[in-house]
Amino acid sequence: MVQIAPPAVEFPPASAEDWRALVLKTLGDKPPESLTTTTADGLTIAPLYGADAGPQVPTRPYDPDRPWDLRGATAHPDPLRARADILADLEGGAASVLLSLDPTGKAGTAVGSADDLARALDGVILELAPVALDAGLLGVAAADWLSSLAKASPGALLQFHLDPLSVFAREGASPGPIEAHIFAAAGAAARHATTYPKAQLFLASGQVIHEAGGAAACEVAFAAASALAYARAMVRAGMGMNEAFARITLGLSAEADYFLTIAKLRAARRVWARLTGACGLDVPARIEVRSSRRMLTRRDPWTNMLRLTAAGFGAAVGGADAVVLGTFTDALGRPSALARRQSRNTQLVLMEEAHIGRVADPAAGSGYVEALTDQIARAAWSAFQVTEGLGGLVSALTSGHVAAEVETTVQARHEAGEPAIVGVTAFPPTTESTVEIDSALPRPVTAPSPRLPGPDGRCPPLAPIRIAQPYEPEAAQ
Repeated sequence: MVQIAPPAVEFPPASAEDWRALVLKTLGDKPPESLTTTTADGLTIAPLYGADAGPQVPTRPYDPDRPWDLRGATAHPDPLRARADILADLEGGAASVLLSLDPTGKAGTAVGSADDLARALDGVILELAPVALDAGLLGVAAADWLSSLAKASPGALLQFHLDPLSVFAREGASPGPIEAHIFAAAGAAARHATTYPKAQLFLASGQVIHEAGGAAACEVAFAAASALAYARAMVRAGMGMNEAFARITLGLSAEADYFLTIAKLRAARRVWARLTGACGLDVPARIEVRSSRRMLTRRDPWTNMLRLTAAGFGAAVGGADAVVLGTFTDALGRPSALARRQSRNTQLVLMEEAHIGRVADPAAGSGYVEALTDQIARAAWSAFQVTEGLGGLVSALTSGHVAAEVETTVQARHEAGEPAIVGVTAFPPTTESTVEIDSALPRPVTAPSPRLPGPDGRCPPLAPIRIAQPYEPEAAQ
């Protein structure tokens, strides 16, 4: 047996005052507090933090074999090519599918009927691989199409991801009243809930806030307000409140600032626990995280691999239940097979080689992360209360309140000056290199109209941005 000798010198633990003394030696006459900064999100970052247990944050159930759901995203306009991409993802290590639908083929797979969806999902066993849809205001029709494929199997792992509020916020309009779309989605959810006991029905996502440039707290608040609006609609459609909340998935974004991502996800669980607790419920949060598109660059797109890896790390450490990583070419166009494989393998390395998911909440007790979590949670809950005080999320959107909150953060980021973006404003390449993207032309298909009776809904649109875009050469645009 090998004997390991004890260390010759034992180092005493360093106190907060010991660290402060070291900082003072460097700063001279300035106090450490002079290094305190405020982010564009309105978060205060201190120079020193001590250990802090902080309030207990609920965590996802621990599974050593599959700590989170690696979800492959597919949006190729051709259903047959989308099918090939889906099967390659599942065979290559993905556990579930996110399929974006768009009858025009511009922003997703050209699907306009149950037969079209069947072609895209041919070969996918719905009892083994969860299938999530991103169908916009065609969500009700898409849910029916997916249900027809599942053939009333009670073991089908369907995620309908009904989310009309995100589409309304992004586009600034709805064909017919947005309230009617919410109630129609709730009616569809109630129809499918009994048939598919394992299905998730709604996606309450704050991603539209993030992609428009909004703050982390605003994103969490939007997701919470969406969840409450959807739960209320499902209860009106005849579902119990406990089941309504249990069938909602929260949707959030992960960015290259992994500490911010970790804190945001932890804060979202605290806000969800408070929301459901106020309703007399104890329903754990389910969180699907998608990597940020606003952080990606067109110039030197290879550096996006670093951003996506950091985003995946933050999502995993923050406790995401499902993670969707984009590809490093997403700012340029549809991904090639290489880009899709790289995205998938990034998560596999984090999961199976770096073992990121082996600890339920590895950030717990970190003074910095606990303080950041607390700031986001408090600000998000306050923003959620303001939204409810205005009459709910629909009223907050139509009045322009949400757009104004996002614009405040965008303006603060602009006033902070030029950001350091690797490959664009920092260490730009001396020569531009090309990357392969898919250039297949979309072929539109006929689909049912999403229009509902009544006047169209209107609100200031939350158009997506890319932070690097103003700093990239015109040739890269």
